[in-house]
Amino acid sequence: MSAGKNHAEVVAALIWDGDRFMICQRPAHKARGLLWEFVGGKIEPGETPEEALCRECREELDVQVEVSGLFMDVLHDYPDLEVYLALYHARIASGTPKLLEHNDLRWIPVSDIHKYAFCPADDVILERLEKEYGGAVK
Repeated sequence: MSAGKNHAEVVAALIWDGDRFMICQRPAHKARGLLWEFVGGKIEPGETPEEALCRECREELDVQVEVSGLFMDVLHDYPDLEVYLALYHARIASGTPKLLEHNDLRWIPVSDIHKYAFCPADDVILERLEKEYGGAVK
């Protein structure tokens, strides 16, 4: 971890609907505005990663999720922030996603990843998704 830079521990959800997965577009006014990402957010003190992910999905999409295993984790160094991102497999247990925080939401097949501008921290995750699920139905 770099000295003098902000650090964030972030959790995100890899949510599938058949052969498509959910991506969300960041609000224009936030850092990395209008880039696409996986739903999630920062872990608050006292929360487990799974609790944080459930809370973030409730706050941002008004859905209840069930979190299963870790898909992968990444350490990414932005100019303003060092992020430790843990992406978990999750499924929507109840509710229909609503745009409470994000600018937009899409369900995309792995083959469409290159049509969207994602946050740079997601690049290695997207590469692994293409390797593991490119051409295969989930």
